[in-house]
Amino acid sequence: MGRMRKSAASLLDWSSALRPKQWIKNVIVFAGLFFAEDISDVHKIIPAVLAFLLFCMVSSGGYLINDVLDRKKDALHPKKKQRPIASGRVPVVPALALAGILLLAGIGLSLSLRFSFGVLILCYVILTISYSLLLKRIIILDVLVIASGFVLRAIGGTLAIEEAISSWLIICTIFLSLFLALTKRRSEIIALGENAAAVRKTLSGYSPQFLDQMINTATAACLMSYSLYTLDSNTVAKFGTRNLAFTLPFVIYGLFRYLFLVHHHNIGESPEVALLHDMPIILCMILYVGTVTAIIYL
Repeated sequence: MGRMRKSAASLLDWSSALRPKQWIKNVIVFAGLFFAEDISDVHKIIPAVLAFLLFCMVSSGGYLINDVLDRKKDALHPKKKQRPIASGRVPVVPALALAGILLLAGIGLSLSLRFSFGVLILCYVILTISYSLLLKRIIILDVLVIASGFVLRAIGGTLAIEEAISSWLIICTIFLSLFLALTKRRSEIIALGENAAAVRKTLSGYSPQFLDQMINTATAACLMSYSLYTLDSNTVAKFGTRNLAFTLPFVIYGLFRYLFLVHHHNIGESPEVALLHDMPIILCMILYVGTVTAIIYL
């Protein structure tokens, strides 16, 4: 029985080390499919789903490498010290071996799905590894790299289905990603307090006030770029309506509700907590998707 419990615990630890909760970030891959009016086209759905799965594969490989490199500093973090690698429950060498398998397999399968998509996945892998090795230690550049990862996901989704995506939607993705990355840094500083610099060197260069200024800028830019997307002549011509502007209240509420949670509950360190557990945000997303679907497809 003891060996069975140990094996089960080991499987759970390995599963946790892949950070499946973080896979929700890869849902942005479907943005191109959704806004291209191809949501019912099986020939588009299949490559979009495959693109999502491949991003999950390579992102998990990147998380394993990052957690191996950060295991000593994560051990000082009140929450991250429970991670399988930081706590020692998952050994380093097998974790790196699994990361290598996931990354190489992900790149190879992506190239076979579509060459341009495979090249983008390769760029994403290089970016994530560079972030883990160096870029996360450079103030401001660290959050820009995180935002770039979201943008590559969005573009990757369009490459997989061979569709174009609005430039305004890409710009909106950039600022939304910056918003999430900056609120994450703010929450880390608040949660860690005096130990912030010891856990992550770049946190010593940030302050809640400085981050709040950048968050305000990213929030305003995200709302403005989304507004311009809904009213852009190409968008109106494509969907034959200006009614997408009526979805703006959902975007405003979602961002402001998230800011409320960041300031009053300090959840920014784990965006998936709000996206998966905060009922007002969940309802807002459901209403947003339902409204966009009705406007575009009905």
